[in-house]
Amino acid sequence: MTTPDHPERDTARDLQGIVGLPEGVEPPPQLFDAIWAYEAALMDDDVERLGAFFAQGPDAMRGDATGLLVGRDRIDRFRSGRGGAPARTVTEIQVRPITETHAYVTSVNRPDRGGRGLVTQLWERSGSEDATPGGWVIQAAHVSAPPPAMDSRIWRVVGSPLVEGAAEGPLTGVCLAVKDVFAVPGQRIGAGVPAYLAEATVEAAPAAAVASLLDAGATVVGIAQTDQFAYSIAGRNGAYGTPPNVAAPGGLPGGSSSGPASAVASGQADLGLGTDTAGSIRVPASYQGLWGIRPTHGAVSLAGALPLAPAYDTAGWLARDGHVLLAAARASLAGAGQRGVDGRVAAVNVGLFDAADEGVRHGLGAVIDALSDRDVFDALEPVAVPLPRDLFEIFRYTQSAEAARSWQAWIDAHPGALAQDISERFAWAAAVTEEQERAALAAKAAAREAIDEALGDTILLLPAASSTAPATDASADRLQAVREATLGLTAVAGITGRPALSVPLLELDDGPVGLSLVGPRGSDVALIETALAWVEALQ
Repeated sequence: MTTPDHPERDTARDLQGIVGLPEGVEPPPQLFDAIWAYEAALMDDDVERLGAFFAQGPDAMRGDATGLLVGRDRIDRFRSGRGGAPARTVTEIQVRPITETHAYVTSVNRPDRGGRGLVTQLWERSGSEDATPGGWVIQAAHVSAPPPAMDSRIWRVVGSPLVEGAAEGPLTGVCLAVKDVFAVPGQRIGAGVPAYLAEATVEAAPAAAVASLLDAGATVVGIAQTDQFAYSIAGRNGAYGTPPNVAAPGGLPGGSSSGPASAVASGQADLGLGTDTAGSIRVPASYQGLWGIRPTHGAVSLAGALPLAPAYDTAGWLARDGHVLLAAARASLAGAGQRGVDGRVAAVNVGLFDAADEGVRHGLGAVIDALSDRDVFDALEPVAVPLPRDLFEIFRYTQSAEAARSWQAWIDAHPGALAQDISERFAWAAAVTEEQERAALAAKAAAREAIDEALGDTILLLPAASSTAPATDASADRLQAVREATLGLTAVAGITGRPALSVPLLELDDGPVGLSLVGPRGSDVALIETALAWVEALQ
């Protein structure tokens, strides 16, 4: 603990060399008592005491490099899920009284791990003196932590660059974040699992999906984190932490391509290379306001990439700019037999929208109405497809059986190597019987036929995820409900092998939501081109 040794000092004379005040101005009574008490609670990670220091109600604010939290409830949820602040010493406090009840305070701190931090706060004397010294509470705060050389929640390895791309090409100047399941020359694959990384060998050649982007001029700036063995859509990693979601502070980033998504959303990369088995590109794209595409199954080679469930695994991309995504798709899918698509006709299914949260359902419905009002569609056709719950069950059994075949032998040989949630998911997968898998495969074939018959060559519109990003401290029940509802949506593309694009077209109070376009197989490039035209029509 690192505040001065007497937390009740309250005059400029006692704090000589630490506190700065305008000449002739006395410090507000008990303000310094409150500042030291707050600092002590922060170092103790006493969430209840810390909560008392922030003003009640919807107007309190706390901001840092990852975003702005507005409202006491959101600030409290952030604190409860953060796990404490790094130990530090306060080295300077500058106070500028505004009124008898308000003061502007900026403090400088020296973290034990090095660097300097800066905290700016607007204090107000309006709370109960039983809760805080003098009744002082914080109305607004901005925290500037020392910039890390590398945020290990986002990156496992970074370079400047890590691998240089071709001197000329459509992606020249594009900085690429590669999910830690692809081979990168001179690096090992870690798959989000430290024990796996420790045994991995250095790769001599890039994975095919990496090579295509390098040949197009992209530069690999780092290997980005992934949920363990890419077996999650939440974005949490028990070994490396949860990548931040700058589009929804306090929310999960979405997984398993969580690292590349956060790198792109935060501006540390222009393009992310990820995998999508169950929605691992589309979900983080939706949660973080990005463009993201799961290509036609098999259109992008997975040579040099770790498998999860080969019948569903795809390699795809995330970007802030749809034109960057289009360039990546064109470069990677050249020669893959791409076809066109009719962007004037689209299909919807009420059951798919009903699977989403109310705000998502109504918000995306308004987006589709806006597109119709701009005469984007000649026709918007209702179609019948299997229920999302049935699609989820089909996907769950067929994917899980494959995941167990891919990794259960390694897991058995490395007890305790995985985080509890991933370990439990693999345990469930290992319990899927051959009879259950056969039944699910038969149901999958029937569902694929039904969806193909219903859609034909028409683009299907649906939510990219069932909700905005859940809070990092969301209950296990809430996370499971979101997972099941979302997988019931993403399974439409997974079961049919069709390309699915998430387009950032909706911003709700809790964060962004993507509209998903599912096109006919082989229409990947045309799907992005169509979405870009629709976005332009909305502007």
